[in-house]
Amino acid sequence: MRCVVIREHGSYEKLLFEERDIPTPGPGEVRIEVKAAGLNHLDAWVRRGVPGHHFPLPMVPGCDGSGVIDALGAGVRGLREGQRVLVAPGVTDTDDASTAAGQDHLSPSYGIFGETRDGTCAEYVVIPARNAVPIKDHVSFEDAAAFPLATLTAWNMVVQRAKLQAGETVLVHAAGSGVSTAAIQIAKLAGASKIIATTSTAAKADRARALGADEVIDYADPAWSKQVKSATGGRGVDVVVDHVGEATFGGSLKTLVRGGRYVFCGATTGAQATLHLNLVFFKNLAILGSTMGSLGDVHRIVRLLEAGKLKPIVDSVLPLADVGEAHRRLEAREVFGKLVLTP
Repeated sequence: MRCVVIREHGSYEKLLFEERDIPTPGPGEVRIEVKAAGLNHLDAWVRRGVPGHHFPLPMVPGCDGSGVIDALGAGVRGLREGQRVLVAPGVTDTDDASTAAGQDHLSPSYGIFGETRDGTCAEYVVIPARNAVPIKDHVSFEDAAAFPLATLTAWNMVVQRAKLQAGETVLVHAAGSGVSTAAIQIAKLAGASKIIATTSTAAKADRARALGADEVIDYADPAWSKQVKSATGGRGVDVVVDHVGEATFGGSLKTLVRGGRYVFCGATTGAQATLHLNLVFFKNLAILGSTMGSLGDVHRIVRLLEAGKLKPIVDSVLPLADVGEAHRRLEAREVFGKLVLTP
């Protein structure tokens, strides 16, 4: 089979195409013929490398994918060859207490395809059977591949960590990202009374409004946090959803009401931020970290996908051979939503 392989960290030229034997599923595993693979910022981090973090190179990247089961390992029940599925991106190696409690994303053994083991940028991938989530025929492979990681991340942030309630107001940073396009939809579904988004271009602002954002603010404006307060009549927002990090952290806390929650899943502009503790305890603020989400929530959001209540925003579909160009476009912020690769 053909696959993308990262053997050493660096720029786009480090994304190699290689031929490998088609993998054989072991007990409790299934093999999927990949029809589409979704690209995430995590793929770029794995390719570039993260100081102080070890990735098990060489590795096939790709966190998200969809396709058809074409082989079952011994002992697999409830799935069949020819079945359409998407890949739940998080995987655990053991059935420990967290996994048994339905909190597999908190397990010490938790990993992600394309980060801790071979991923979906290949013609075939072998995964544990429980990571193969059936999808109905009306869901396209491209939508299915663009959906899991970003939507699961946004769901865990908005619903499980921040516990957004109907009637509350929410600020979603960087509206063009996969996580943020999902967060806007989830906040709308949860009954938010006002959704404010930040982005950088008029075109992205229009698309954010089409998704459900009531107000869109240019985050390049130094006074963006004051604009957020103004858009809420001076009150502020109940929840901030962020993955920008250092550049938005201080301003985000200023926009929060008393008892507000700041939830973040990344720090793309830097991990060092100044925290004024007086602001946090005087206003009873909560600062909440969030990574991924449970396998149970994958099944919940897939049902919402099938019902048309959540929809992945696919910017464009490229052939797997253009994976380098896809990485370039992602890092240059030329994308609204998700890029999808097809073998």
